[in-house]
Amino acid sequence: MGDIQYYQSSLSDPNSRKLETFSYLPEMNNDGLIKQIQYILNQGWYPMIEYTEPEHASDHYWYMWKLPMFGETDAEKILAEATACHKIHTAHHIRLVAYDHYKQTQTVMIVIFRGMM
Repeated sequence: MGDIQYYQSSLSDPNSRKLETFSYLPEMNNDGLIKQIQYILNQGWYPMIEYTEPEHASDHYWYMWKLPMFGETDAEKILAEATACHKIHTAHHIRLVAYDHYKQTQTVMIVIFRGMM
């Protein structure tokens, strides 16, 4: 096996923590985010935006930004809502959540903007 990269993170440094699978990959640009949102919409899932302080990302409740976007089919509008949330809460993590109303569960959670302390 080749070299495996070690990601240093610690409880004392919230900015070093990894949040879900995509946080190990390079940051996505808007085109990549639109593709992820479109995938969610293609599955028939409902998108929702949540945010929280970086120091509480792994052990506290995330706040909901407005209501879930039931019936929204425009990926760019959903990204615009996430961007609006980020503009108001610049120091917070912002994540996109997808909710499957048939299975009654969250199916996707992607941190799309990272706040810094």
